[in-house]
Amino acid sequence: MQIKEFLKSKLLVRLSIFLAVFGPATITAMADNDASGVATYSIAGATLGYPILFFLVLTTIMLGVTQEMGIRLALITRKGLGGIIREHFGIKISLIIFASLLIANMGIIIVDFAAVKTTSHMLNIPTAPSIIFMVIIAALFVTKGSYKTNQSIFLISTLLYLAYIFSAIKARPDWNLALSNLIIPHGVQFTPEYMRNYIIIGLGVLGATITPWGQFFISSFAYDKRIEAAKLKYSQFEAYFGAFLTDFFSFFMVVATAATLYAHNIILESGEQAAIAIKPFAGELAGTLFAIGILNAGFIGIIIVSLSTAYAFSEFFGFTRSLNTSFERGKIFYSIFFIQLVIAALISLIPSISLFQIVIMAQILNAMTLPVIFYYLIKLTNKEEIMGKYVNNSFQKYFATIGTVVIFCASVFAIVAVIFKL
Repeated sequence: MQIKEFLKSKLLVRLSIFLAVFGPATITAMADNDASGVATYSIAGATLGYPILFFLVLTTIMLGVTQEMGIRLALITRKGLGGIIREHFGIKISLIIFASLLIANMGIIIVDFAAVKTTSHMLNIPTAPSIIFMVIIAALFVTKGSYKTNQSIFLISTLLYLAYIFSAIKARPDWNLALSNLIIPHGVQFTPEYMRNYIIIGLGVLGATITPWGQFFISSFAYDKRIEAAKLKYSQFEAYFGAFLTDFFSFFMVVATAATLYAHNIILESGEQAAIAIKPFAGELAGTLFAIGILNAGFIGIIIVSLSTAYAFSEFFGFTRSLNTSFERGKIFYSIFFIQLVIAALISLIPSISLFQIVIMAQILNAMTLPVIFYYLIKLTNKEEIMGKYVNNSFQKYFATIGTVVIFCASVFAIVAVIFKL
């Protein structure tokens, strides 16, 4: 009896410690499923069908490995990724990385706002007031709320991703085919055109799941939470849990569109189109739930991607950055955040903007920037003078390195294919 009580108390202690550090990795991973991410997964499912799920498995492992590196680096060095890169590689490298990050992030935020506009219209909510409301609410949450308040809002918002599970179930997919494609791609004709699309759209899936901003946000958000290095193993576990959770929901997004749109050869250019297009096949409820999911994803993406830019800028150039800092002390940090919101909101209201082109180019730019960021992330976490005994193990080092090379090669192919229309 005493042994049982001891084990129970030990389990409760570990659970309480895990819940105390819980947040940064899960929120970062789930924010990858923002509106632009939903659009990418929807396009992937509608264009490629179930075989893209195999690529999603590989992406999940890569996401877990790299996010664990990012959070380990932050907890051991007590600094964000941007600050460490500036310290070890100089201001010129910092400027180049930040410029790429800013452009890619603005594309993502614009798409997130545009998704809010479109889905608001679908749900019979006035569009322009919805955009204005979103800007005001996002600004209030970040400037007036504390770290704890913002984390709670983000975690509660992730519950709405359950809408994608219901949409997938209502679509009545071939579950055996879907699950078996997690192991090996099959069930379609692998023509040269299909393989070309598989690489290009797969790169978009990679850019939507493993994002440059995510690598900066996870280290900054973990630093902002002041997690102690002694609790590192709990944060490491959360990094892998968050990677699994985000692609668990991505799986259902792909299944919902593959079972309805790919099966009926319906061309798709956005996530919002998916919400409308699946209604004839899966029912009104499935389409509405999909739309609600996109609206929620847009809200999370708008705040977190904007925050990642503000965090990165402040770290690269030495300004105060923390959600627990007052507006007066963190004026630059909060101003960068708010300026992005306003610019992206105004651009999203322009009727002639092609969201399809923005989302694809933003995700390709993400995937192109990733190898550079991974290079520095791997190099930093390999250094014993920085990490001490917490340097990368052999699996982390070689898997991340091979993954980086594959991403680079796929990026080159995608650029050539898009430019020369191969």
